[in-house]
Amino acid sequence: MRSLFALVSFAYLVASSGAFAETRVFIIANQADGYGVDQCLAKGDKCGAQVARTYCQSRDFARASSYRRVDPDEITGSVPKTGANCSHGHCDEYVAITCQR
Repeated sequence: MRSLFALVSFAYLVASSGAFAETRVFIIANQADGYGVDQCLAKGDKCGAQVARTYCQSRDFARASSYRRVDPDEITGSVPKTGANCSHGHCDEYVAITCQR
């Protein structure tokens, strides 16, 4: 009985310490918005931090731990390499935002 109590106590301690914090990576199209936000995210510049944080918070995550440009080859699944509506020349650019609870 004592070992069961110790095991339950340990499990509670580990769970409450954040060892099981949820992390999720969102892949979004890096579309030019006219404000330069797309470049802030793609280059990982400081100016993209607020945008990444807001994106995560809008999905009920506490913070953005990273954001960066992603090549379409890094993404599993079907991502079009070229698009018929590519007038601005950045149709193949995507950004990964890593959010944590």
